[in-house]
Amino acid sequence: MSDSIALKCINTIRTLSMDAVQAANSGHPGTPMAMAPVAYETWNHHMRYDPEAPEWPNRDRFVLSIGHASMLLYSMLHLTQTKDDGELSINIEDIKSFRQLHSKCAGHPESHVAAGIETTTGPLGQGAANSVGMAISSKWQAEYFNKPDYELFNYDVYVIAGDGCMMEGVTSEAASLAGHLKLSNLCWFYDNNKITIEGETKLAFTEDVGARFKGYGWNVLHVEDANDLDALSEALDSFKSNNDAPTFIVVDSHIAWGAPTKQDTHDAHGSPLGEDEIAGTKEAYGWTHETWHVPEEVPAHFNNNIGARGATARAAWESKFAEYKSEFPELAGHLECMQANKLPEGWDANLPEFEADPKGVAGRSASGKVLNALAKNIPWLLGGSADLAPSTKTLLDGESDFCAEDYSGRNFHFGVREHAMGSIINGMALSKMRPYGAGFLIFSDYSRATFRLGAIMGIAPIYIFTHDSIGVGEDGPTHQPIEHLASLRAIPGLSLFRPGDANEITEAWKVVLQNNHQPTVFAFTRQDMPVFDRSKYNSAEGVANGGYVLADSEGDPDVILIGSGSEVSLCVDAHEQLKEEGIKARVVSMPSWDLFESQSQEYRESVLPPNITARVAVEMASTFGWERYVGMTGAIIGMRSYGASAPLKDMLPYFGFTLEKVVEAAKGQLAG
Repeated sequence: MSDSIALKCINTIRTLSMDAVQAANSGHPGTPMAMAPVAYETWNHHMRYDPEAPEWPNRDRFVLSIGHASMLLYSMLHLTQTKDDGELSINIEDIKSFRQLHSKCAGHPESHVAAGIETTTGPLGQGAANSVGMAISSKWQAEYFNKPDYELFNYDVYVIAGDGCMMEGVTSEAASLAGHLKLSNLCWFYDNNKITIEGETKLAFTEDVGARFKGYGWNVLHVEDANDLDALSEALDSFKSNNDAPTFIVVDSHIAWGAPTKQDTHDAHGSPLGEDEIAGTKEAYGWTHETWHVPEEVPAHFNNNIGARGATARAAWESKFAEYKSEFPELAGHLECMQANKLPEGWDANLPEFEADPKGVAGRSASGKVLNALAKNIPWLLGGSADLAPSTKTLLDGESDFCAEDYSGRNFHFGVREHAMGSIINGMALSKMRPYGAGFLIFSDYSRATFRLGAIMGIAPIYIFTHDSIGVGEDGPTHQPIEHLASLRAIPGLSLFRPGDANEITEAWKVVLQNNHQPTVFAFTRQDMPVFDRSKYNSAEGVANGGYVLADSEGDPDVILIGSGSEVSLCVDAHEQLKEEGIKARVVSMPSWDLFESQSQEYRESVLPPNITARVAVEMASTFGWERYVGMTGAIIGMRSYGASAPLKDMLPYFGFTLEKVVEAAKGQLAG
């Protein structure tokens, strides 16, 4: 590496990373030291990115899937002078407070904390899988918005991943799909340093990763020395010239490059180098500056390259978009709504209203009708399932499939890849789409990491899960969710809806689409649910409060019956029978605990008056958590075991989900 200014930039990345980890007395210095040349070459000479406007819609994206190497990203954002509302997104004081309370430089990158961080990474493989969603979004947005002479979208996505990412199953799932879809706008660097926390990768990982990716259909390249900028540039040029496959660049690197005793050792993975080792490393670099030093020519060099190139590209884009708005005002309005996470005018027009019907309709079927009506009004509402679309009712009528031959499609086929599906739609949500992914509730276990990360980031993908209880019937305990509702309700920032009839489903969809800062899980039934007579019972608009009084008595109730999903109808039937017997019962439909908890105390107490302690909760799931609403003396009719393989008509009485059991429990509450 003979270019002195390039070497100075690279060594500044390295020394900032070493200094920050040492000051925090925790963190990972080794990979930023190894992969600094890759980041430098990619950002400074190949990425289309304007540090002055890191939210510019057609910017290239950079994802650090190896989130433990966060100082590599923070250093790049600082040195390129990436802005956030006119101020440096990451300033030197932020770096000095690396891993400290309220610092923008958290231990792992957090997208909601600082501009320029495209996604929250840390759990290995998640960033790589997110990037597939970003690349998909670029392809779809190009098909929807681009017109002759108006190429508004063609952004690329660059990723640095490591050995841990390659070992995680989610990476394999996502890479397989990316290869199938021929996402030529996606470039992954694989940091092949052969070191993990426990030691050398040969302890557990000896496969030929490049060969695996060739099998996935990727364009596989090899750079034998991470410090060879010419080879890196050549590989990146190859990526740009390839139009029929994603690119996978294997980069042989040395963890903690230049460290006298810790290069190529696991000691540089996850702990500071130590003052003496840092001094020796800086000596090897010829670095004579004090701690935290940033030579003034380094930001200037970045500004003259990525800064100037990005500013020119953004200005040209904005000029074109001004013309586009005049020629294609409706599409321009859609783009502006999408970028602002807003809904288009008329988004809730012509939604289905369901007539009262004692036989009713399955939750999944009602949702499918609502989803299709909404999709007609919101072009960027799109998604698919993990090979279960016929069962989850999530196909969009009249829309084509998103595939390598047609990137305009709105029906996605994720294959049996629930984990990657969740990560991919998170990446799509980060790209301003409104995506959904569907499956059976039992398989939500495969996707839990993605729900949690979506909640941390404050993004709004939608997870549609059907077959939500022992109502699955003959498929048996392996397919009957029990603990799932309780465990999903426990995830902070995740909204969960289990509506009680078809009109509640319509209202729930309306609530969810207006929430642009939280991921949502829907739990819908496989079996039919009665559609309540809303001339007799209260409006389903109460869903907007999370829980509401569906049926009531005159005066204060004697007992309160609370349910969600298909069990709400049991509560309504019990209400009617108790009424005939002179017992005043109130029915509370509770489709969303988290939304109900966000209401005022006054509202919550109007629904569940504290002085009415006779209460019964009914839900075909784990009883865990219902004590919050029924108290320590209330009754809970729920599941305390796994289910069984049998027809639903036999399951319900066996597990106690009958009118008689609910009435009995209500009377038991009144008897004290």
